[in-house]
Amino acid sequence: MDRLETVEIFVAVAEAGSFVGAARRLGRAPAAMTRAVAALEDRLGIRLFNRTTRAVALTDAGARYLERARRALGEFAELELSAAGEQQVPQGLLTVTAPEMFGRLHLLPIVQAFMVDYPQVDVSLLLLNRIVSYIDEGIDLGLRIAHLPDSSLQAILVGHVQQICCASPAYLAAHAAPRRIQDLAQHAIITTTGVRPVADRWSFARGGETVSVAIRPRLAVNSVQAALDAAIAGVGIVRLLSYQTAIPEAAGDLVRVLEDAPQPPIPVHIVHPSGRNLALKARLFIDRAVGVLREKFSPPS
Repeated sequence: MDRLETVEIFVAVAEAGSFVGAARRLGRAPAAMTRAVAALEDRLGIRLFNRTTRAVALTDAGARYLERARRALGEFAELELSAAGEQQVPQGLLTVTAPEMFGRLHLLPIVQAFMVDYPQVDVSLLLLNRIVSYIDEGIDLGLRIAHLPDSSLQAILVGHVQQICCASPAYLAAHAAPRRIQDLAQHAIITTTGVRPVADRWSFARGGETVSVAIRPRLAVNSVQAALDAAIAGVGIVRLLSYQTAIPEAAGDLVRVLEDAPQPPIPVHIVHPSGRNLALKARLFIDRAVGVLREKFSPPS
């Protein structure tokens, strides 16, 4: 086993958090992975992982080595790509994930145009309203709308969205529009929910502090589109992300309320596993998606 292969195994174990997970990703036996990392530690004269019976965790020295190892693997991949010249043709399956509504509205058109330009690439577009494991589920890249914690994902910022409150003109004609956050306690509220208990409070960031208000969920629904439909029908006030309400707002079906209490912007990222040599099809798709999405979601300079 050569030194580069050993470094690739180390990175895989670090990202998977276990020898078994890394072995599954690379198609190797867990014992071979353990031997490779042990040999690397012996050669370097440092301990890279703290081991338990179920998982491994990087030591401080291991974390520093991981950063350099990823950079070295990336540079080697670039070396191979440059040596291959410009005759490469993107091909094969590209797996992309995104939140359901954002993916349908904004990522699917990019996918369709990409498939026209690169007919040898097939795309699996997974529109899921949950956090996925890119390595375990075989995902090449995706879109995340969140403040991202430190992780094994490499992120490219493409813009921001905002959390807003809105209601239909009919509802606001029948009920005085809230002027203060506390006024929401007197209104019918539409909430989006999953398997968690229905929220009975909304929190808002204001002046560096968090303001919380009790709400009365008149309707709780586990679908953003259903929440929009209910708000348009006049059931109550809904709080969603700006991209989710953009179409009914433009049509005049929904109107923003509490605009003097804007919430902090939420970043939108294209993400992919770091330390993995990106295939040409993934790099081309990322370049296109970043360009298109930044035009839509980056504020004008």
